[in-house]
Parts: sequence; C-alpha cells; structure tokens
Amino acid sequence: MSREAGSPIGRRRALQIGAGAAGVAGLGAVGVALRSDGDAGTVSAYPEPEYGDPDRTYRLTASEHEIDIAGGDSYDGWTYNGAYPGPEIRAVEGERVRVVVENDLPEETTVHWHGMTVRGDNAMDGVPGVTQEAIAPGDEFVYEFDAEPAGTHWYHSHVGLQLDRELLGPLVVEERNPHVEYDAEHTLILDEYLPEEPRVETADGMDGMGGMGGMEGSFPGAPPASGTLVNGALPSDPAEFEITEGERVRLRLINAAAATMYAVGIDDHRLTVTHADGPAVDPVTVDTLEIGMGERYDIVVEGDSPGRWPIRIAPVDSVAPAGRAVLAYEDATDGIDEGAIGGHRLQYADLRSLAPAPGVGGSPDRTIDLELSAGGAMGMMGGSGDDGEWTINGQAFPDADPIRIQEGEHVRVRVRNRSPMRHPMHLHGHHFQAGDVVKDTITVPGHMGQVEFDFVADNSGKWLFHCHHLYHMETGMVRIVEYV
Repeated sequence: MSREAGSPIGRRRALQIGAGAAGVAGLGAVGVALRSDGDAGTVSAYPEPEYGDPDRTYRLTASEHEIDIAGGDSYDGWTYNGAYPGPEIRAVEGERVRVVVENDLPEETTVHWHGMTVRGDNAMDGVPGVTQEAIAPGDEFVYEFDAEPAGTHWYHSHVGLQLDRELLGPLVVEERNPHVEYDAEHTLILDEYLPEEPRVETADGMDGMGGMGGMEGSFPGAPPASGTLVNGALPSDPAEFEITEGERVRLRLINAAAATMYAVGIDDHRLTVTHADGPAVDPVTVDTLEIGMGERYDIVVEGDSPGRWPIRIAPVDSVAPAGRAVLAYEDATDGIDEGAIGGHRLQYADLRSLAPAPGVGGSPDRTIDLELSAGGAMGMMGGSGDDGEWTINGQAFPDADPIRIQEGEHVRVRVRNRSPMRHPMHLHGHHFQAGDVVKDTITVPGHMGQVEFDFVADNSGKWLFHCHHLYHMETGMVRIVEYV
C-alpha cells in the first residue's frame, strides 16, 4: 500500500462535520453517537473524554461492497470506503487524530485502533458494551486519539465476526526520530481468502485440531480459508513491491487474518527486524519470522540481489494454501526467480526493545495466573466449560469475572495454554514487557506453552484482554481488565 493511500478531510471541513452534524458548537461531536435525524445523543453509560483540535482528520464509511480479489473471484463483503484493505490512516507520533466513522451496514459496528494506547480516552477504544455503545445503522461516531506509540498498527471492526468480512485497514504512526535508515517503504497486509460469510464451525474431537484423534467433544473454529492474500491479492496475480538495487526498503507486516498465523521469508534476502508491534527494537537479522494474528513486524530488506523474488507467506498449523507477493527490482526481467531461504527463524528472545516498558523492573505488586483451554473434551486436559467454548480459567465471556487491577500497580501476567492450539493474546490500552521486548500482542504456544509479561497499570478504564483468533474470541476467550 502506498504512502498516499487514505482520504483525509481538510481541517476546515472537519470542523464543519464536528459542529454541524452534531448540532453543537466547536468540536462537541467527540464521544457522541450521531443519529441519522441529526440529533446528538450522549452515551450516558460511557465517559465522554477530553479532546483537542486534531492535526489530522479522516472519514471512514463502513458499507456493503463487492470485493475484487486479484487472481480470484469477486464476492460481496463489507469494507471501509469501498476498499479492501481499507484506506491507510497515517499520522506523526504525538499528533491528534480524528476519524469520523459512518455506519452504512445493515447491523451495528465499531472500530478498534489496534496498537493505540488511547491514553485517557477509554471511550475511543471501540469495544461495544465495554467502552461505547455500538454505532447503529445510519449513525456516525467520531473517534479521536493521540497517535502513540509510533510504529505499524491497524484498525478493524470489533463487533462479532465483522473483521472476517474485511473491515480492516492499516494505521501507521511515523517516528519523529527513526533509529534506522531506509529509502522506501511498503505495507503488507496478510489475510485469509474467505469468499463466503464468516461463521463459527465446530470439529468433532481432536481430529479437527491437528488430526490427533481420540477425544470427544466439539471445538469451535474458523471456516477453512480458500487461500492467503497479500494486500488483497492471491499468488496467481501477486502484489508487487518495488525496490532498486542498493536501496534499503522497509516492509511493514500486519497479520490481519482472523484465524491464521504465517511464516514469512524472501528468497535470496535476509530480514532485518526493526520494530515489533510498533515500538523500535535493536535491529536483528533473520531469514524468516512467524507473525501471529494481530501482531506486526517492521523489517528492512537490503537491495543487494537484483531480480524478481517471491515474498513467501506460509500458513502455520494450517492446510490453507500459501500466499505470495513479489519483491521486484527495477529493470528485472519478467517471471519469478527461485532462490533460497536460510533457516534462522526469529524468536521472541531475539528481540530487545530500545525503550523498555516503564516501571516494570523488580518484583511485581500483583501476579495474575491465567489458563487457556477449550470446553467439553478439553476439560480432560485441565480445562473446563462447555463444548463450543474457548475459556480463560474455565470461564467463557461474557460469563466471566473481570481481572481487577489498581492504578499504579506493577502487574505480572502468566498465561499457560492447556490446549494444543496457539493463542495470540492481545491487551487493549497498554503495551507490556515480555522478556526484553515491548509488545501488545503475544502468541502463547500450544501444548502447555506459557508466556509471561509485565505492565504498569497507568491507563485507567475497562480494557479487553482476548485471543486474537477471531473465532476463539467470539466463543469466549475474552476477559475485561478493570481498574478499581
């Protein structure tokens, strides 16, 4: 996706939208649901945040729209501004961003700004029933937040399975003082090809989860993907990303898939990882990396091997077809070259953030132990709950106790996975420290895998903590983190 993508509204026009549509003076639309009859209705159940004069304003219209897949078929989906992926929202670190969201869908919706801390603006986090009332069909809502932290992020619907209807797009926050040099940049959005209505499917026993067999019960999951997309294109008509010999190109990788983790590599090129989930890390050079749902990595590629090379996107723990894009040098001949990819794969332990999460040194004030499992037969492995559920400590949301913390606490979270599947766990409103790296989404390995992370409770409100496998989230693997 190009740097120029997106559709910003001029500031003068933005003020007209804020004042005229809401029927109030100045910038009073923020934190208010705008009804189609023009009357402003404050959502009394949710706090109205403070706001300021935005530096950048965008408009997103969520609507039903035909999606044209390069190399595939067209199908009826839901999009922002008629495009898939949605338009890029871009700002400079610390700028104030306003996004006017219009709902032209047949059902209610919201937008979550994945990776933004929305500090002090809990109402802007986009979680229906937790931070705001959902935007009804025909209504608008005005989101406003500070662009922080810097890095590669994304936005998506947080209602039901709407993410898998293609309601998603990139959100890029430029650093004011980049720690790496590069000559050009491209954004790669990785996703499943699902030209049908999303639905929760169940598999009988462990045969539906890796073919292990021997256990009874139903396990909820995603419908099978028909392919792997890079910026809306299949391998038969791949997206191309230009590079010139001698250039350093920054590739922003976003896993926007609902249910698939990917391994990424480029023939005859190495990947220098420079950012993880936004924040900068000490550059580390590898051959491949795995990226879980919701995670982002920025990599720098050296233009030292002219040709047309495949960027390989291989689903992990999935039988879905692989994806491919092309790293295309200027003046390279037609066709796709075939090269080699080394065996050094990125591990979390390889990553060291330049700026550690503040306040997490020493012993924590509170330690929270969480266990991830599936209901039904998975109870035999230490879990609980009913068939058709994914649980945290045996509870499936919304019938789940909140995780309560206090302002200023140093909190440590230990997550153990009692299921055979990996779970990418995402914490809203915070970045946390896992080992030496600062992230907001971390994948917990299957088969009794465990991760541990720390954060300081410095952003009051109610925030979601959930699996970013959309179908696990939809069937219960969610908790609310609540300040008390």
